Amino acid sequence: MSPLPQSSTPLAVRMRPTSLDEVAGQRHLLRPGSPLVTLASDVSGEQGAVSVILWGPPGTGKTTLAQAIAHSSGRQFIELSAVTAGVKDVRQVMEKALTNRDLYGTTTVLFLDEIHRFTKAQQDALLPGVENGWVILIAATTENPSFSVITPLLSRSLLLTLEQLSDDDLGDLVRRAVHDPRGLGDTVVLDDEALATIVRLASGDARRALTALEASAQSAAAASLRPPSEQGADAGADYDPDAEYDDDPDDARPIITAETVAQSVDRALLRYDRNGDEHYDVISAFIKSIRGSDVDAALHYLARMIEAGEDPRFICRRVIVSAGEDIGMADPNALTVAVSAATAVQMIGMPEGRIPLAEAVVYLATAPKSNRAYSALDAAIADVRAGKAGRVPKHLRDAHYPGAKRLGHGKGYRYAHDSEFGVVEQQYLPDELVGHEYYDPTANGNERDVAARLEKLRRITRGH
Repeated sequence: MSPLPQSSTPLAVRMRPTSLDEVAGQRHLLRPGSPLVTLASDVSGEQGAVSVILWGPPGTGKTTLAQAIAHSSGRQFIELSAVTAGVKDVRQVMEKALTNRDLYGTTTVLFLDEIHRFTKAQQDALLPGVENGWVILIAATTENPSFSVITPLLSRSLLLTLEQLSDDDLGDLVRRAVHDPRGLGDTVVLDDEALATIVRLASGDARRALTALEASAQSAAAASLRPPSEQGADAGADYDPDAEYDDDPDDARPIITAETVAQSVDRALLRYDRNGDEHYDVISAFIKSIRGSDVDAALHYLARMIEAGEDPRFICRRVIVSAGEDIGMADPNALTVAVSAATAVQMIGMPEGRIPLAEAVVYLATAPKSNRAYSALDAAIADVRAGKAGRVPKHLRDAHYPGAKRLGHGKGYRYAHDSEFGVVEQQYLPDELVGHEYYDPTANGNERDVAARLEKLRRITRGH
């Protein structure tokens, strides 16, 4: 049995690409001639080299891109972290970059991680070097640069947005780490379900995926070294005698299964397929729990989706629909809460986004319920589709174009604001639908007040 590669360097660091060709995902930023590709090219002219700000969630490759450029480019490369660096450090870099340019004709690339942690004064110190071309700045941030980076620096840089890695990108990355000599060097076998579990738990974060793989490999290796009598049920779960893990029946390498992954990262093994039955079953139970006013069940299913790595945008969309469909006019503020939660999730990302999501779900589940508003619209749509439409009454038709008044358009129209209460007796529905009522409010929450007001409004407009 081949032992696992021994290294004090984490797998995620060992597997950092040495060129842009090895970078997983972000294809939209790595097309030929793009700013990042130009930066990575060892060219004599600097016409295409511009400072860039990389904005994206954790684990999407901001540092990886910068270091790949460092390996690929013939330029001087300096890395600073906004967590530890100050104005003095920035000025020293600028002075050295200016010297290298004047004496040796060498351009310096400055990679500044977590630029959002820099104060305005610290960011101001970057301006002379960026503006005069002493350095080419590559800054990375997980926060919206519009709020965290000063305007003069933004205007002198190109903002590039990184996207969360897709499941396919993460799968390729994990498989490469299993086979690559820099990674695990084929010392373990990773079955398909384990790969899917790692990808799901990573939620688009490459660093998280490689960390989970490394922990799982160590667990599998440790379990394979224990005598069968000491391995217990947990080790037995790591091996299925009927499964075909490898073409070689004598392969004695440790096997990483989905159970190994779950035990290694201390997460329960959730059977959740973002494109399968479990995806639809859980979201169905989530919506029905909100509709049924069971706040505990709603939070449970929200937790399952978050832990399974469900797309938070999908969850937000369903929460917004639930606010309109199931709460409706019983509490019109529910829609505002739902939309605000979706905006917050988009702004701050996960895992912090779970906080406004939880607030919205609790609000919706405990709010009074009514579906009468959209049911009324559906009933009106059904009538229209059935041909129950009729002509718009003449007094309501547009009377602004030449000849309209001669046709009787607008004649007899009563302007509601001329009355004391802003409501007048007047026919609004077509003749064929006079007296028809679509909206029938409940006695729940805000709709109780709407019902009383609606009764008075109908009595006035219809002359009862």
